Amino acid sequence: MNAEVTTEENSSKLFAGELASSLRDDRLHLILLPTEKCNFRCTYCYEDFSIGRMDSGVVEGIKRLIDRRIDGLHSLSISWFGGEPLLALPVIEEISTHISKSAATKSDLQYSADMTTNAYLLDHSTADRLIRLGIREYQVSLDGPQPMHDQTRLQANGAGSFRRIWDNLLAIRDSDLSVSMLLRVHITPANLNSMPDFLRDIRRTFLGDSRFSVLLKPVERLGGPRDEEMDVLGHDSSPAILANLERIISAERGGDSVHPTPEVCYASRPNSLMIRANGVVGKCTVTLTDPRNALGTIRPDGTLEINNPLLRPWMRGWESGDWSALSCPANGLPGVPKTLLNIGPTRLASDLQVK
Repeated sequence: MNAEVTTEENSSKLFAGELASSLRDDRLHLILLPTEKCNFRCTYCYEDFSIGRMDSGVVEGIKRLIDRRIDGLHSLSISWFGGEPLLALPVIEEISTHISKSAATKSDLQYSADMTTNAYLLDHSTADRLIRLGIREYQVSLDGPQPMHDQTRLQANGAGSFRRIWDNLLAIRDSDLSVSMLLRVHITPANLNSMPDFLRDIRRTFLGDSRFSVLLKPVERLGGPRDEEMDVLGHDSSPAILANLERIISAERGGDSVHPTPEVCYASRPNSLMIRANGVVGKCTVTLTDPRNALGTIRPDGTLEINNPLLRPWMRGWESGDWSALSCPANGLPGVPKTLLNIGPTRLASDLQVK
């Protein structure tokens, strides 16, 4: 069989499978921002930290949304994001406790939860509390060895953050906690020379433990105030650089040490939504302040008010079959006429499906 035909058939099967998964009304993925404040001021960050802790009305709305949907769900996935989500630990605990109690009554429900955190506050005790609430997967960023990391991942007071994060990771490694830790290692031209030794250190320190894996990620310009002065890897050189670095990581236990990149972004999936700390509903955690990413709001009774004309462009890849639009719908997102931005939201019958 012709190799090109085989590749095309595999791509078609993958597309059909991903589409079926994304349209399933018995699956729900919510990205929750319990606060948009942060205890870090990373030099490449795109967030403005203007919104504080999630208020009680939004918390109640999320709990009621879960109540309204849970009987029809086979899979419920919660992703905690920020800001730094652990700055609003009581919010996380309140919502997670509610979900855990509800999920316990449904034996056929698959409930999972993950968190993107800088890990400065993720000590053993906190990790243990969160794991008991079902939050077992964590993504933690590192910017290289301490001298490099402490230049870019700064605390809000200007101090470095590496030592505390590393110690927290060691404490989790030395525990028997049932957890999955994804170490997201940021690659820049500045830290590239130090990266081989740093990755060997990570391999020796963590990758003998199957709970740990690594994702290599070049730093990108994502709209932050310092974008113009940032030095980033070129798109042409990145694949070869990443391939060489991945070989260092994989030497410990094979390819499963390197975390794969999903084919389809969560923002392309109809059954995935982001709920910000102020109750605004969107699709993407990167384009937070883009008006095209403010699709509606969640009400205290758990209903969602969604501007459908703003929602549709995020899922345009399913109609066009364009993998680039599916892998990053924010890239090349069509402009929206101001008239659409002013359209009042309409309640969705199933809370997620597009009319």
